[in-house]
Parts: sequence; C-alpha cells; structure tokens
Amino acid sequence: MQLILLQKVTNLGGLGDKVNVKPGYGRNYLIPYGKAVPATEANIAAFEAKRAEYEAKANALLASAEARKAALEGAEVTIHANASTEGKLFGSVGTRDIADAFTAAGHKLEKSEVVMGEGPIRKTGEFEVTVHLHADIETKVKVHVVAEA
Repeated sequence: MQLILLQKVTNLGGLGDKVNVKPGYGRNYLIPYGKAVPATEANIAAFEAKRAEYEAKANALLASAEARKAALEGAEVTIHANASTEGKLFGSVGTRDIADAFTAAGHKLEKSEVVMGEGPIRKTGEFEVTVHLHADIETKVKVHVVAEA
C-alpha cells in the first residue's frame, strides 16, 4: 500500500514522503490517525497545494515539543505508593501514575508520552523515565517512588 505521509512518523519517514507499508498498518493506524493519505493522483495534487500549511503545522508542533522539553529538563516528581518494609510495592507505578504526577506538578504530560521500556515500577527508589514528546524529541525525567507512611 503506497501512502503520502502528512507528518513525521518514527522509523518510517518525514512529511511528504511516499512510503510503502503493509495494508493493515496503513488502513488501521496511519490513515485513521491522520498521519497519511493514500497516494492517488488527486491526493498528491491536494498535498502539494497544502504543503506549506502542513509544513507550518509540523514546525509549530516541533517548536511546542522543544519548549516542553526545555521545561521538563531536570524535572523530578515524587510518587507515594503502598509498599512493604523491604521496599516492594503492593501494586505498581505505571505510565498513568507518572503522567498524573507530572501534570499535578505543573508539567502537562500525556500517558502515551511516557515510555517505560522495562515495564511498570514495582519497588521503591529513584528511576529515570523516558518521555517521548515528538518523533525527534525525547527527554529523561526522574521519578522517586517512596513508601507511604
């Protein structure tokens, strides 16, 4: 399936690229989320007519992500969780908990932007978590998990 990308997609291509993808990926993810359109003659002409608009939107998103990265540099948050005396949590701290804690601290963060490659946090301590703000922009933040008194 040949598509034209309307925005940068990680590990696939940038704005305006014609890419070949498997039909399910294009039909179920790229097209419904507005990341691409089928590469027909009409869509190619429409894309070229609106190219400047798409580039301006992409630059605005990139600038917004850069500003958010600068605000998140060195940011830390403390999450209180129910834990045993050995430091093992009764439950876990996941992406939603981290996003909610940063939002409460004044840094707007979505659950989908928090990347936890090793899975949820299951013990107390200090952890470094990756935040994926844009296809090109990632930053690390610190999360302190402490036991509730």
